[in-house]
Amino acid sequence: MLVMGIESSCDETAVAIVNNNKKVLSHKLVSQIEEHLLYGGVVPEIAARNHLAHIDNLIRESLLDSNLKLEQ
Repeated sequence: MLVMGIESSCDETAVAIVNNNKKVLSHKLVSQIEEHLLYGGVVPEIAARNHLAHIDNLIRESLLDSNLKLEQ
């Protein structure tokens, strides 16, 4: 069994893949801290757009690092 976890709360977007032996095959993270510093806190609209901008690449990179295909 393989599990892909996707996290996109607040100002971080992350993807991880774990196998049935609890081994982390891949973990990718993009932080938005720098973008939100200008505003003194997280701006939900900016955060949502950044999640959408990064999620596809994080999934693709995690699959490549794990030598897996999405179908698996």
